[in-house]
Amino acid sequence: MTLPLSILDLATIGKGQTAAESLAGSVAMAQSAEKLGYRRVWYAEHHNMSSIASSATSVLIAHVAAHTESIRLGAGGIMLPNHSPLTIAEQFGTLETLHPGRIDLGLGRAPGSDQNTMRALRRDPMSADSFPQDVLELQGYLTGPTRIQGVEATPGKGTNVPLYVLGSSLFGARLAAQLGLPYAFASHFAPAALQEAVAIYRSEFKPSAQLDAPHVIAGVNVIAADSASEAQAMFQATKRARVSLFFGGGTREFTDDEADMILDSPQGRHMAQMMTYSAVGTPDVVIDYLESFGKHADADELIVAHQSPGTRDRLRSIELLAEAAGLVRV
Repeated sequence: MTLPLSILDLATIGKGQTAAESLAGSVAMAQSAEKLGYRRVWYAEHHNMSSIASSATSVLIAHVAAHTESIRLGAGGIMLPNHSPLTIAEQFGTLETLHPGRIDLGLGRAPGSDQNTMRALRRDPMSADSFPQDVLELQGYLTGPTRIQGVEATPGKGTNVPLYVLGSSLFGARLAAQLGLPYAFASHFAPAALQEAVAIYRSEFKPSAQLDAPHVIAGVNVIAADSASEAQAMFQATKRARVSLFFGGGTREFTDDEADMILDSPQGRHMAQMMTYSAVGTPDVVIDYLESFGKHADADELIVAHQSPGTRDRLRSIELLAEAAGLVRV
């Protein structure tokens, strides 16, 4: 594998699993990723989703960091309009102070939730409009000088936590280019604008104090298994689980037959298209796909979401991919 590999851990709460078991699985996955030579593990902020346990993203990062030693950990991402920039600077400044040289801060502007949850978060529907200014304010707290006179982040000031702009549209690409920040594209669930966004980012990039050349991270789904049939069965199970999430509100469980009928409908096919970029199969097949995808995305790094249904299978997928990619064990 010619590109560095990282992991996006969705902290999935599987069928019949508790949140505590999911979080224990996240620790085990990060420990395995560290041992096997992955570059970083990121966690995403989601709210009011019964199948995702990473809602308190900075708390989860702190917990995983305390149970690992060297791997980079971060948010992929924090939905900045849900928070004040000062609060996030203090949280991630604290993480960097406790775990120096290991913390990343990816930033997005989507709500990470539905409209009712957005109200519960006390989020202003127009708050996304100030995202570029909020990123700059946050950067000032972490690197200096502060953009609000007399207000400093403690911990935070001088920690220089690296920022990443996350996106699935041309807006994020242009902002990352303008600010000279790394750009992570969410192609693992929003594939449509990948190539156009990356081309814009690379052509409009302006060097900054953090970064002197463009750096693109592209998301891709992975299910690596010991046999092709096993991998395809896991992929089908993953798509069925998404039916419950998107069409059952995370509360209604569909039978396999019901889920398959929905997947065959126009709405189901649209949902399945979200997983267009998915490497599924034995390790050699997965590696071939990732090499091709990396070129297609013009990426400098791939961040993979291991989508196997259970923790044990995700750990196996992490291991098989690392071995096939020739990652260097720590």
